[in-house]
Amino acid sequence: MNAIVDIEWLKKHIREDNLRVIDCRFTLNDPEEGRKRYKEDHIPGAVFFDLEKDLSGYVKRHGGRHPLPNMKNFLRKVEEAGINNQTTVVMYDEKEGAFAGRCWWLFQYIGHEKVYILNGGYSAWKQAGCSTESAIPEYHPKSYDPSFNDSIVASLEEVRGISRGNGKGRLIDSRSKERFLGKEEPIDRIPGHIPGAINLPWTDGVKNGYFLEGKGQEDRFTQLGKMETLIVYCGSGVTATPNFISLKEAGFKNVKLYVGSYSDWVSYDHHTVDQE
Repeated sequence: MNAIVDIEWLKKHIREDNLRVIDCRFTLNDPEEGRKRYKEDHIPGAVFFDLEKDLSGYVKRHGGRHPLPNMKNFLRKVEEAGINNQTTVVMYDEKEGAFAGRCWWLFQYIGHEKVYILNGGYSAWKQAGCSTESAIPEYHPKSYDPSFNDSIVASLEEVRGISRGNGKGRLIDSRSKERFLGKEEPIDRIPGHIPGAINLPWTDGVKNGYFLEGKGQEDRFTQLGKMETLIVYCGSGVTATPNFISLKEAGFKNVKLYVGSYSDWVSYDHHTVDQE
């Protein structure tokens, strides 16, 4: 699997009619910042997908801080961007990899095949002296026929089963070690982690905006079996997506995302958490 393209590849293909670029820049503590930056400048031809308005649904009591979007709305956004099943799609964020990762994962969920993340993000694009623009492009809408891939979505019951020790698979907490251990918790109401989870911080797989390659990723996961069911989670289903990508790039076959993640888990009063 190859989920990543570099700047030289995008420069070579950017003018092709059957390619679409998506700007996913976002700032968690300032939800309007990404759209503001997009309007100032972006990769030529790029359309903007907002983490909270396009890549997530409405927050409810359960489901986490960034639940799945209403798929009819998401598909409408895809079609309005001039994307059909044959379009090659490349997305980027500033350089984090997580916001673009969430968008990439959603395209995987609807069954899209030609979908990639720009390695290094917008920061690397600008540092390389590549052209940018402020014009907002308009595209003729196209029709998209989804083929939903439910095999990459972990249900709450699956997570509960593994947590209780009577389910098959491994839970991978993608947050920082401090949050995993419950030593700090800036967002969720209870510090700690889902019982039974191991900690593999997503940031270990993305260095200075670039995903590790080949053996660099494989070395992170030597304790895992290539055929195991692996469920990644984070705080709200966003920063776990780089780990999802890293695992797939390293050759792991059965990887799933717990979309609601820890914020969903602690929304249930009867769920326990572990610390330390």
